[in-house]
Amino acid sequence: MTGGLTLAVPSKGRLEEMTRKAFSSSRLTIARPGGVRSYVGSIKNQPQVTVRFYPAAEIARELIFGGVDIGVTGTDLIHEVSESGDENVLFVRGLGFGEADVVVAVPDAWIDVQRMVDLADVASDFRARHGRWLRVATKYVNLTRRHFAKYGIAEYRIVESAGATEAAPASGSADLIVDITSTGSTLAANSLRVLEDGLIMKSEANLIVSRTADWTPLRKAQLEALLSILGGVPAGISTLL
Repeated sequence: MTGGLTLAVPSKGRLEEMTRKAFSSSRLTIARPGGVRSYVGSIKNQPQVTVRFYPAAEIARELIFGGVDIGVTGTDLIHEVSESGDENVLFVRGLGFGEADVVVAVPDAWIDVQRMVDLADVASDFRARHGRWLRVATKYVNLTRRHFAKYGIAEYRIVESAGATEAAPASGSADLIVDITSTGSTLAANSLRVLEDGLIMKSEANLIVSRTADWTPLRKAQLEALLSILGGVPAGISTLL
């Protein structure tokens, strides 16, 4: 694309609602003429901006690989999509919503497992005791692998979660989980607790610019103009893209 910007916005739920609110507070009203089934929108008085509606994880992917220019998605998803994802984007600022922690949580009954080093001990002899590897339910496959590798934990199997991850240990489909939590109440309701050093990362919705998009001088100028309306242009942004 040689002219005009593509802005990626979450396609549904609270993230879409709060993103619209954040833009509206800067007098940038996002329109979605075709309703919830439409994936294309616009911003009033900003004809150079095309809005695309994507799932939050897809926005992270598109930002990392240059499919869109600017978008709103979670910090966690940028790191999950690619190990070097944060090198391919510029985090402009947190938006004050979508806050959550990515954590390692184990059943309350595992009283001897308080820290990651204890989990490493459990993983090393779990197969000998139970005839199978430790099972970890998660939607965060890459974050889990990288975090467990830091502690030398290799003897486990990931169970990819498509539904309520917190229910996996109680249902018997997994032994522990890696998931996001805001208040911890859902974990507690499922008799799970976060390890003392089980915080993998803190996340929130961010306004993010792709470094891998095709940044012509015209499009850089359009980006700076848009960011100035949204609350300020990061210093030296042109040299960072």
